[in-house]
Amino acid sequence: MSLVSASKLSKAYGAQDVFADVSVEIPHRAKIALVGPNGSGKTTLLRVIGDQEPPTMGDIRRARNIRVGYLPQQAERLLDEDDSLWEAMLDVFGHLLAQSAELKRLEMAMAESNGGDAVVQRYGGTLEAFERGGGYTYEARIQQVLAGLGFDKDEFDEPIGQLSGGQKTRALLARLLLEEPDLLLLDEPTNHLDLAGVEWLEEYLASWQGAVVVVAHDRAFLDVFASRVWELAWGRLEEYRGNYSEYVDQKAARLARQLALYEEQQEFIARTETFIRRNIAGQRTREAQGRRKRLERLERIQRPKEYRPMGFSLDTAARSGDLVLGLYDLVVGYHPAQPLLKLEEVELRRGQTIALVGPNGCGKTSLVRTILGEVAPLGGRVRIGASVQLGHLAQGHTNLDLERSVLDTILEAGALKISEARDFLGAYRFSGDEVFKRVRDLSGGEQARVALAVLVLQGANVLVLDEPTNHLDIPSQELLERVLADFDGSVLMVTHDRYLIRALGDRVWAIQDGELEEFVSYEAYREEERQRRVRSRDNERTRARSEESGARSDERKRRKRARREIERAASVRAEFEERIQELETRQAELAGQLAAASREQAVSRVRELGEEYGEVEQHLEELLAQWAETA
Repeated sequence: MSLVSASKLSKAYGAQDVFADVSVEIPHRAKIALVGPNGSGKTTLLRVIGDQEPPTMGDIRRARNIRVGYLPQQAERLLDEDDSLWEAMLDVFGHLLAQSAELKRLEMAMAESNGGDAVVQRYGGTLEAFERGGGYTYEARIQQVLAGLGFDKDEFDEPIGQLSGGQKTRALLARLLLEEPDLLLLDEPTNHLDLAGVEWLEEYLASWQGAVVVVAHDRAFLDVFASRVWELAWGRLEEYRGNYSEYVDQKAARLARQLALYEEQQEFIARTETFIRRNIAGQRTREAQGRRKRLERLERIQRPKEYRPMGFSLDTAARSGDLVLGLYDLVVGYHPAQPLLKLEEVELRRGQTIALVGPNGCGKTSLVRTILGEVAPLGGRVRIGASVQLGHLAQGHTNLDLERSVLDTILEAGALKISEARDFLGAYRFSGDEVFKRVRDLSGGEQARVALAVLVLQGANVLVLDEPTNHLDIPSQELLERVLADFDGSVLMVTHDRYLIRALGDRVWAIQDGELEEFVSYEAYREEERQRRVRSRDNERTRARSEESGARSDERKRRKRARREIERAASVRAEFEERIQELETRQAELAGQLAAASREQAVSRVRELGEEYGEVEQHLEELLAQWAETA
């Protein structure tokens, strides 16, 4: 049985249909990529599958007791803001924490009850469940997942409320991975990950035992991750077998077949209509009428729709000098005592495309801001070459005025008439009243299109691009890739889009541990990174095994000592209880003898027995106090 089975799903918001007649199956351990243009309804379908909102029509069935984990694009309020990052992860293992507390309680109970069989048996079962459930390894798992998703150890104690929006999304992703639900629904999980984080997630999901459906625009990630592709476009869903590259080939072949069938039918229709027109009033009238009836009953094949992305090109206003950019003995940062980055010498030459890569927070954007003159270097110098005109595409499109309309933004960027600006925006898929929307009210993908339009109008011969493919759908990414390939200027791009780097990157500037190193190709950089990660992984595994072994050993020693203490205490108490019982028996005997001597009025006997009774009573009190202390 599938984890989820949906039939004839439709979703509409008011009069606007998002998708219709969608039927899907999610088998166990399926790895599914959900792709399609921006605005096609991918997020909505994901939410419907995950029971985050109901379908307008259709039937959806989920396996009994299925556990579903859902990652939205923004997860700012889905974790307790007062918890630390570590505490938020620790909540996943509440059952192990409860078992650990239960083990300590049972140890005390065994001590108090002289190790009764029922308590000892329960203790053994709880200990076995604790070990089987990962009681000695869950902390190492938390560290592994948080580190893999780009968190440093000094961030583990940070309150969730003080994390950035991207960090909160990564924190929720970490928690979902630790929870291990039967079905993971991930909406753009790579948006806030650096290259190392994306590749770590690929490896982690490759061994995932549950099913995963991912909405993502990272083509390289989808190639590694997916074994089937759902394409949602024009309100309909089509399924393909294989990864993203295989989907592209299958889609092209399917489109070609559909187009051939359409054109063949159109030719048949045209021939038939010509025959009808020529013969409807002649000797072959009956035949013409028959053909007309058959033509009326013919099920028409629709021309296959093809998604048309933006249409634009990048033209330079002037040719730059051979040396475009030089960085010499540069120190980047905001405080002299804590520089982010140091480098000796790197240069960007005319016509080159440089990919700037490195982990989140390593200083890539700060280096870009230093190159642009927005931040003064802490040391060294930035040399801008002759006749260089810089064009900048900021990460998150922070160089756009959120309060301006789309049209006003373009009018300010270029010397265009209103009619020219509207025509220009049409190439970026803004039409009608959409041009009057405020930038603030646009989606991330729409803002990206506006930012690209502004960049084109600058006529720059050197482009500085900070995550240019973020929020762009895959067709728009592919178009941007082609445009940049045809650009006759120079490009410095901060990106974790491996397709883009492989297609365009002449050199790679990689930042690691506060230093910048230049590589002749992306593959050379990846090989160095692979070797570094192997070394780091080996060291981490050795350390983790050592810590785990030490933790197991320490815990077993502690429990062994606890058992010995319990057994020793039980033995001591048994000796006390045996002696106490003897004294209580003697005390009872003396009480009887005292009563008899009193009746007989044997004064000396009463005195003698009274003295012994007092000694026994005092000794008994001392033993009872010592027994209570051992308990």
